[in-house]
Amino acid sequence: MKLEWIILVIVWAIGIGLIFIIPKNKRRLALIAFLFKQVITLLFGSVVVQFDLIAYPIRLFADVNRASFSYEFFLYPIVCAVFNVFYPVSKSILYRLGFFTVFCTTLTITEIFLVQYTDLIDYLQWSWYLTWITLFLTFLLSRIFFIWFFNNTFIHDRNANDE
Repeated sequence: MKLEWIILVIVWAIGIGLIFIIPKNKRRLALIAFLFKQVITLLFGSVVVQFDLIAYPIRLFADVNRASFSYEFFLYPIVCAVFNVFYPVSKSILYRLGFFTVFCTTLTITEIFLVQYTDLIDYLQWSWYLTWITLFLTFLLSRIFFIWFFNNTFIHDRNANDE
């Protein structure tokens, strides 16, 4: 089995593993974040590959979509669900900004590794900093939607009861 396919299996294993760290009482919150992120990545991911900014030479469902199904429709939405479920609502703005930074940087570094050492991702007219900015903006957009959807008071009360 090629390295790329092993990595895809690992991506799916990580994604499934992340599902199990979400507390049972927050699975509904996670599902909404997951589905919303899928909508965002469907739009952004499709635009990025249609304009030949990024290519995914090795991917699942290659005949159906030029974007990476494993990342755009599975792993990234699950990471977004984890991000929103564990978001530190009651912490300082600096701490919350650090929370964004950790998620964006971790995903960006992983992508840089995949670009350099595998055939899973090719940057055609793209760069790592565009990935980081896009991740930040989509996490922010999902967070804004999350607060709007669940009403800010509900999230504060829910997190206060769980701590």
